[in-house]
Amino acid sequence: QVQLVESGGGLVQVGGSVRLSCAASGRTGNITAGGWFRQPPGKEREFVAAIKQSGGSTYVTTSLKDRLTISRDNAKNTVFLQMNNLKPEDTAVYYCAATTMTHGLGSSRWLYNYWGQGTQVTVSS
Repeated sequence: QVQLVESGGGLVQVGGSVRLSCAASGRTGNITAGGWFRQPPGKEREFVAAIKQSGGSTYVTTSLKDRLTISRDNAKNTVFLQMNNLKPEDTAVYYCAATTMTHGLGSSRWLYNYWGQGTQVTVSS
């Protein structure tokens, strides 16, 4: 089993930045990729970004490519999500996810078999 714990959310002003962290524990050696999803109020959960455990290849949703960076620290079993120039529409619960099922990078939530509890990011004007 793998446990994921997110941190770093909170209230941020428009135009500000936030750095989310996702710390993994348990059978982390089986993780092949980590990802971030978000769920805005009243909407479906949507893919944000993913990163491979080995090699560090990344996949970022097109609409956010200019404003975010996903990275990892394998020594600390942690994946980061840096978001800049935040907008009110970035308000959402951000979920960390990990997969042990596939060696590729994907945007479907069904590719990920472990999830964190979520961290709230609220962007205020």
